[in-house]
Amino acid sequence: MSELRRDDPSARLEAAFTRIWRTRMAGLPFLNAALRVEALGFRDWRGEWLGAMVTPWFLNLVLTPGAGEWTPLAAGEERIVTLPAGRFRFICGLDEDAGEYHACSLFSPAQEFESHAVARAVALASLAELFHPGGDELRPHRVASRRNFLCGRVLGQKP
Repeated sequence: MSELRRDDPSARLEAAFTRIWRTRMAGLPFLNAALRVEALGFRDWRGEWLGAMVTPWFLNLVLTPGAGEWTPLAAGEERIVTLPAGRFRFICGLDEDAGEYHACSLFSPAQEFESHAVARAVALASLAELFHPGGDELRPHRVASRRNFLCGRVLGQKP
């Protein structure tokens, strides 16, 4: 896309990923029927919008252009983003409705979630964890490990 969109991306992302779900993803066996498309917790992070996307096939952290500088990437290109919790790898995605976005996979596919409420809680807890200092090492694609998720640590519960 040549024109950068700098407004809150929540509604645009929800519409784009709902269209993808209903068309290209329709009927695929790895979809989690308990989940729907929802953009969560988008906020300004150093001039970019940072939030989470829950879909029936993934839970991702997502960055989109905001009021600050945005360096466009080609689809599939990677960038490293430093957050208080560490460094994270984001991959560029392009969609005619959503525009350019950079995604960091937390869960893909999203089969572990028994309900949308659980996926939503994990997404919001993951976003909160991004802003706790955790070091400079490059993190793998997930903030919340499956082990921590399954043990309830992500939601602030004791195992």
